[in-house]
Amino acid sequence: MVAGAGRGRKGRRGAGGARGAEAPATPSGLFHLARILARMATPHVDLQVGERTVRVTNPDKVYFPDAAGGPATKLEVVRYYLSVADGALRGAGGRPMALKRYPDGAKGDWFFQKRAPASKPDWVRTVELSFPSGRTAHEVVVDDPAGLAWVATLGCLDLNPHPVRADDLDHPDELRVDLDPVPGIAWPQIRQVALVVREALADVGLVGWPKTSGSRGIHVNVRIERRWTFAEVRRAALALARDVERRAPELATSKWWKEERHGVFIDYNQNAKDRTVASAYSIRPLPDARVSTPLTWEEVPEVEPAEFTLRTVPERFARIGDPHAGIDEAAGSLDGLLDLSARHELEGLGDAPWPPQYAKTLDEPPRVQPSKRRMPTKPLIEIARAAARDDALAGLERWRARHPDAWPYLQPADVLVDAMRGRYTTWTRIRVNLEHVPPELRPEQEPLDPDYDPWAEVRERG
Repeated sequence: MVAGAGRGRKGRRGAGGARGAEAPATPSGLFHLARILARMATPHVDLQVGERTVRVTNPDKVYFPDAAGGPATKLEVVRYYLSVADGALRGAGGRPMALKRYPDGAKGDWFFQKRAPASKPDWVRTVELSFPSGRTAHEVVVDDPAGLAWVATLGCLDLNPHPVRADDLDHPDELRVDLDPVPGIAWPQIRQVALVVREALADVGLVGWPKTSGSRGIHVNVRIERRWTFAEVRRAALALARDVERRAPELATSKWWKEERHGVFIDYNQNAKDRTVASAYSIRPLPDARVSTPLTWEEVPEVEPAEFTLRTVPERFARIGDPHAGIDEAAGSLDGLLDLSARHELEGLGDAPWPPQYAKTLDEPPRVQPSKRRMPTKPLIEIARAAARDDALAGLERWRARHPDAWPYLQPADVLVDAMRGRYTTWTRIRVNLEHVPPELRPEQEPLDPDYDPWAEVRERG
């Protein structure tokens, strides 16, 4: 019997039906039936993962059409995570996780989903987080290989856990060092900076665990005792970034504003509350299905990130295991970095800029990019704002065609492509630093092309 339908017995009036006729199903009952029939008709594979059954719908959907060796499917992504489950759970297990979903694969649109889907299995637990905006959300916590497989069925190519455990949401157990190169910086320089980070950590009694980011940089994760707040962990990360910059001033920077950066940026703000980064063994949405892969320090000087993909990492994992297997036993103290921060303050170095959605701190410098201050330090102009990165880059190409005399003077780091946070996803802003263009050839600020307003829909809704 369909839920919500009448009794349907001939000769008797059903709910809403006439005497002597079968009672019609209610709209809600028909909708429920349609969902059941659609689910039954959808191609699927049921995987037995321990005591759980994980259904993979549309298993042959292509997620990485350009992967080496042929297109990689949704089912292959799920099976990949099961093959490295021990390592992936060491990085993401037991933590609240923001779901970064690519329902149509790496080339399709994506969105962040903080709240756990209503359709989640009963055995997937959640925990309630609060955010700087004042909002709260029940986020997914992955505890076992079946949970990994399930989030992969949602189109989560990479895993984005918070640096806290579900049983203590106020005290991080991980400091994250994100090495983000400015455009034009070659990979060997990133490896050099990672080795400087190792030295700086060792001098304050901490152990770093390196991994490729799976994109353009290197991450170094540091397990810490759960005794400090998010603000204190970020303060320690800022002190570390400044110390690395002091040790290698030509190679690295702690400057927040893009127009002031050079070399490799140590992104201390990845340790602010509500920030997440791709964790160990995450597949990144690049054409070759590259993986954020844990390394030993001995591998860092020669490592090439393109070697680690969806199809090569499982064999490596089976052969050598997880290089980060000892990370949970290496929790250290932040006392050394916090002492370093105190010395920086005595030298006149206060706080550094926070991301815009955070409350301003007492000793934070003006939260406005240098190019917009009364006496700008860099001659920046804005080119484009777009919902999609490709649309913004197309606008940059049109600007380039309009200004052929200026373009040859630009260096790679002079083109600033920013991923800006919107409500559910990111949008792209492009600016150009004209400091290397002769003054007489510098174009004026023009109307943005395209000129996307990420908050227009929100304002229309009031």
